[in-house]
Amino acid sequence: MYWAMVGIGVVCVTIMGAMGVAAVTREWVPPRGRRLVLRPRLWGAGALMSAVGLSLFMFLGPLAADRSAVNFYIPPAGMAVNMAGLGLQTLARRPGRTPRLPPASTTAVS
Repeated sequence: MYWAMVGIGVVCVTIMGAMGVAAVTREWVPPRGRRLVLRPRLWGAGALMSAVGLSLFMFLGPLAADRSAVNFYIPPAGMAVNMAGLGLQTLARRPGRTPRLPPASTTAVS
């Protein structure tokens, strides 16, 4: 059962990281989220952060091979990185700032 959970965790984190790399380099977002994501590179950076944080949490925390060597600070830090990545993915669904245009001149230039 342990190796099945590790295998599923590796597959999920790898897919999440691959989607993040695809979004950062090619601006590709999975079909389910294409209408919602306005800034795909930011979404990809968030997916990469989430993949790193989730792997730190899983493989150095609950799924660690050597339970005696588990550091009690790394898994919560990994979960914090995961939550920061999810926050970036949420921000990617909002429009970015647009530069303000100067006011139009009211006098005609001849």
